[in-house]
Amino acid sequence: MKDKRILFVSSEVVPYLPENEVSTASFDAPKMINDQGGQIRIFMPKYGAVNERRHQLHEVIRLSGMNLVINDMDMPLIIKVASIPKERIQVYFIDNDEYFKRKGIFSDENDTLYEDNDERAIFFVKGVVETIKKLNWVPDVIHVHGWMASLLPLYLKEYYKNESIFSDTKVVTSIFSKGFENELSSNMYDKVAFDEFDEKDIQWLKQPTYENIMKCAIDFSDGVIISSETINEEINQHISATNKPFLPFSAKENMKETYTDFYLNL
Repeated sequence: MKDKRILFVSSEVVPYLPENEVSTASFDAPKMINDQGGQIRIFMPKYGAVNERRHQLHEVIRLSGMNLVINDMDMPLIIKVASIPKERIQVYFIDNDEYFKRKGIFSDENDTLYEDNDERAIFFVKGVVETIKKLNWVPDVIHVHGWMASLLPLYLKEYYKNESIFSDTKVVTSIFSKGFENELSSNMYDKVAFDEFDEKDIQWLKQPTYENIMKCAIDFSDGVIISSETINEEINQHISATNKPFLPFSAKENMKETYTDFYLNL
């Protein structure tokens, strides 16, 4: 994997948020590639729960300052960066006071999903792609972890399809058992449709359950990695039906061999 460029885009990453399947995998996979001499970057949202002082985040002025249009609203993009101690791994944080300053990650103190989680997800993936363009760092593979990042395959392959710098970039989506209950905003389809997608490309978002959002991600990915020992059977059947290359669940001790082969064979 030496000199291969792998971009990891995740909802959650250790050590910035508590350990769970998504946040731990979003650290383990980049570390494994980094240890093999690959070039990596990690992107995640800058939730209010991320302690900026403890983790020594600082704003990157040259990357900040642009506005992203979300559902006909101009939303300012702020980019912050930090390094994971001892690993020499840079993590870029997508920030916006309106979407991410609150203390909760996905839900409020009553465990109710935020009504604007759909807009936060759109803002996050647009912010990632626009920042990568500014960095002029073109990844060979983009590996998506977590549902907050799961619109990236759709946006990269359709919204940014005329960006020639990504013409050879492959997208991999990890599927986890952890999702969310109920649905995101009933207006999610309309908010994504504002970006002029074909109706057939975003049909799953008319009922934005966790399962349907992940089906949309799978449809626009070049490969799928099963990152939990067990996943939702509905999603499992969808993966099989698409005939996408997929990697069955691998224990951490086998990740170096299985993930590396999967990336290289895409």
